[in-house]
Amino acid sequence: MTAAIRRTVSFPGISMERLKSMLGAYNGHMKQIEQRLDVKVTHRGDSFFVDGEIDAVERAESLLQRLHEEAEVSQQISADVLHMMIQGSQTERELMDDTEQEHTGLDSVWLQTRKGRINPRGANQKRYVQRILQSDISFGIGPAGTGKTYLAVAAAVDMLERNEIQRILLVRPAVEAGEKLGFLPGDLSQKIDPYLRPLYDALYEMLGFEKVAKLIERQVIEVAPLAYMRGRTLNHSFVILDEAQNTTPEQMKMFLTRLGFGSRAVITGDITQVDLPRGQQSGLAHALRVLEPIKEIHITRFHSRDVVRHQLVQKIVEAYEGWDSEQSRLSAEARAERKARQEALVNENDTAADAQHQSETPDNI
Repeated sequence: MTAAIRRTVSFPGISMERLKSMLGAYNGHMKQIEQRLDVKVTHRGDSFFVDGEIDAVERAESLLQRLHEEAEVSQQISADVLHMMIQGSQTERELMDDTEQEHTGLDSVWLQTRKGRINPRGANQKRYVQRILQSDISFGIGPAGTGKTYLAVAAAVDMLERNEIQRILLVRPAVEAGEKLGFLPGDLSQKIDPYLRPLYDALYEMLGFEKVAKLIERQVIEVAPLAYMRGRTLNHSFVILDEAQNTTPEQMKMFLTRLGFGSRAVITGDITQVDLPRGQQSGLAHALRVLEPIKEIHITRFHSRDVVRHQLVQKIVEAYEGWDSEQSRLSAEARAERKARQEALVNENDTAADAQHQSETPDNI
């Protein structure tokens, strides 16, 4: 067992407002750090004292430094921001095996929208944004709540504000979970609008309702179902395909071949949440296999630890992932057992047939 140590982290001259932001309401941030990193944190004046095993203490030291930096620009540090900081401190070591190029400038990755600056939370989100800004086509794969769609929309808004693109297209396949579009009230626009609502919400948050309405009216922003992309060539555009797990391979190929000059595409989805009819192959899963050898296409995979919603959501995602893995293992074992029984039955029948054949054959004298 590693020996316990104590480290002191001091911030000379720290203001009371900044200290309160670091501590959180009723020292809530320090309590969360203690619980998640298994350390003891106390503070006196402008100094923090961290006790625990060396690895945990070093992570807590780094985390306190980040909290201090965040408190400089944020009067109130929210629980989800701290959650992602802790996740980052726990996963940085796992990312050390990546290439140096992957990590160059990650700390300086951020996006600017009309409503303010958006900072990716955690190394995986930063890497995702960096790849979006550097690649013509990139994929963001992972569970809900990891910021895949939100950051893609933010990157599109950032590039539009800097006049690097002329328009934004937000696309979703009109595949519904458990309902048929034909039975829903309203015309086609009203039927598909609920499935595009998350994209509208992200735009409203970044640009404001009136600005979004004006840009949609001028067709600078277009939110549409995937079927509307057929036959088009999209130049100088930022195209986002959300919920891509609900495309077919043919639809995915159609979408990817719409890309024109000066354009880029981001494809997001969760391959564990497919709403396609049973037996229909997901275009996202198919594309990941087909396009993986192309170096110019980057794929960022998110995990349950990257979830930025309520902390309980992360545990729910992990529980479902564990359940799915166990069911897959049991199914594989059941298939192997059935195959073994079938082979044993075939061998038994062959043996019986050979015995019968020998009994029916007269002895050669």
